Amino acid sequence: MAASPYAWGIEIGRCALKALRCRVSPNDPRKLVAEAFDYIEYPTMLTQADADPVALVRDAIQEFTSRNQLQGDSVAVSAPGQSGLAKFIKLPPIEARKIPDIVKYEANQQIPFPLDQVVWAWQRLAGGFEESGFVMDAEVALFAMKREQVAKALAPFEEAGVRVDILQLAPIALVNMLTFDQLPPADPDNPPPSTVLVSIGVDSTDVVITNGLRIWQRSMPMGGSSFTKALVTEMQLTFTKAEQQKRNAVRASDPRAVFKAMRPVFKEFAAELQRSLNYHTGTDRSAKIGRVLLLGNAAKLRGLSDFVGKELQLDVQRLDKFAALEGSAVLSAPAFRENRYAFGTAYGLALQAAQAAFLRTNLLPKEILRDRVIASKKPWAVAAMLGLLAAALLNYVGWFVAWQTFLPRKFVQSLAAAEKTTKDSRDAEDALLQVQQKRDQAAGWQQYLVQAHDRRFQALDMMRVVQSLLPHDNVDDPDPAQRRELHVASMDMQFFPDLAVWFSGVKGEWENTVRAAGGDPGAPPPPPVDQAAAGDPAAVAEPGAAPAAAPVRAPAGPGWVVQLSGHHFHNDDPAERLEGEQFVRATFVRNMLSNDKNFTVSGGPKAASDQKMSARQMGIDFPVIVETSTVSDVVVPKAAAPTETASAAGTEAPAAESRGVPLKRYDFVMQFVWQPSPPPAPATAGPATP
Repeated sequence: MAASPYAWGIEIGRCALKALRCRVSPNDPRKLVAEAFDYIEYPTMLTQADADPVALVRDAIQEFTSRNQLQGDSVAVSAPGQSGLAKFIKLPPIEARKIPDIVKYEANQQIPFPLDQVVWAWQRLAGGFEESGFVMDAEVALFAMKREQVAKALAPFEEAGVRVDILQLAPIALVNMLTFDQLPPADPDNPPPSTVLVSIGVDSTDVVITNGLRIWQRSMPMGGSSFTKALVTEMQLTFTKAEQQKRNAVRASDPRAVFKAMRPVFKEFAAELQRSLNYHTGTDRSAKIGRVLLLGNAAKLRGLSDFVGKELQLDVQRLDKFAALEGSAVLSAPAFRENRYAFGTAYGLALQAAQAAFLRTNLLPKEILRDRVIASKKPWAVAAMLGLLAAALLNYVGWFVAWQTFLPRKFVQSLAAAEKTTKDSRDAEDALLQVQQKRDQAAGWQQYLVQAHDRRFQALDMMRVVQSLLPHDNVDDPDPAQRRELHVASMDMQFFPDLAVWFSGVKGEWENTVRAAGGDPGAPPPPPVDQAAAGDPAAVAEPGAAPAAAPVRAPAGPGWVVQLSGHHFHNDDPAERLEGEQFVRATFVRNMLSNDKNFTVSGGPKAASDQKMSARQMGIDFPVIVETSTVSDVVVPKAAAPTETASAAGTEAPAAESRGVPLKRYDFVMQFVWQPSPPPAPATAGPATP
């Protein structure tokens, strides 16, 4: 909307352009002051066969804009009632916040076109009441026009450069005029009788019925040209001559003949109006018709109001005076007084443009309103951008001035000194780090040398225990196949910082080896010697306590993996079924897993010397056969036939006969874990072997 308090209401009629400029009275908001008007009649009516409606309307608007100043004023224009749709919908009891949703639903039902092809608007009417958030007896007005009709109505104004702010249907403009000018404020509890406004146009007549609360409207297919056409038919006149006779029927050469020719149209007009009223009262049983007001230049026909009143049995009057319109300069002008019945629609449009109307719906497309809002904001946006640019420029100038005050030559020595200090500090940090590394390495070697005294016999103890765990039965039997002994060909050791890495690759083989040897892979390790000897309460279960679930055994931490490569000839004992891999499991592996056999610790710390410990307590555990072979037939020379136990490998039997001895040989590779206590030192703190 424009900021000016003045508003124009412009109606493009079928025979003339009517315009009225008004503003709300500063003394009484229920009054409108008429400041200017214009009435431009076309040379011929738009409905005549030889007329060019587009050119006639364009010329009329050009003449209007040349005689009147519209800049800054609000402009409202009308569209014929037949070009739009008006529906008044009674709503069921509903929450107030849901009214827009149900109105949209009703719009889809009531408008016979897709909503994207129309421009529509709605407004809740007066009346009804709200209780606990629910609205009762509410009624909404729904208006719509097809977009091509909207474009057709706005085209002549856009061509003339007139900015239109409101597009309204002509019957709705008449409703606004009637409620503002002729009706008192509506009382929902005591509604007054309805007033019927009949606006007679050239081709159609708009019938509006309202009491200020409820509205009903209809367009009748009859107008002023119906009377003219009757004269043309009955009196054999041209259309122009018949129009002159109609307007000056009293001063015609034969007034009686003129009225006689128009009498059938009078009756048809009254009958059509009666049908409209009957339909309204039939649909709204509570409606009461009070008076009928006639508008339009055709209402000036002598005897029309009396004839219609007699036919309808109602009070029918011509609307001679606008009660709420002031402005003597306009109201007393001869042209206005002559055509005062034609300004009803323009009056209603000016009311809405001045924001004093009852119905405020606007059928102007929203995209046009949006573009205008954007255009109105552009100057402010440009001003804001210029302000930001100015602020940025000032900021840049400030920084430029500050930069100009900085002279690099003044700071060359200081920057060089700072750089030298930074370099010296960095060199000192590097030197300190090297010293710390050397100190840590020396401390590691020192710790290793301190522990070397305790570890000097650990490897020997381990080898002695392994030798003791090997089977030594029937070593004197003359048949090598009957001797229960293992021949160890080699022993290798590898240090692992984390034995879990090694164990992850042999876990399955270890479980199979332990189960085949009669052991339990989940059996907990024996308690340390110092706890068992000291009676540590943590190592003794409380009486009656349920045994704790054994965790899955797995080595962890640093330690050694010892690998033994060997063979045996004990593969010809079908009674015991101890052949091949099973013989190794039943003897060596079972002995290693047993906690029954203890060994004397011959070296180490004084506190641990001469103590009895099992192999597992000494850190020997997790035996697993990693490589195996099938039993094969071999011929061993008698001189090379084994005569001693595997622990004495390398000692040969006396030379015998030169012929060989047939035997069955099984080869194997076995690994086990050795975690001496104290544990081995880190690799950086000592040698890689014990």
